[in-house]
Amino acid sequence: MPTYEFRCKACGATFDVKRSMSEASDPAPCPQGHDDTVKLLSMVGLSGKAAQPAPQGGGGCCGGGCCS
Repeated sequence: MPTYEFRCKACGATFDVKRSMSEASDPAPCPQGHDDTVKLLSMVGLSGKAAQPAPQGGGGCCGGGCCS
């Protein structure tokens, strides 16, 4: 089940809620009892692996940028 991160506008608390994708946009009260919360955009990769840098070099016959 996915975990969604929310922030309370009243007290500033950030908290996680586990729920189904169909309930992703439903309101979630903060642990302090406030109802004015927003769902945060998470930038977590689905694979769970760290992002790999893009390969460097131009490719081609010598691996450099000499070929057009």
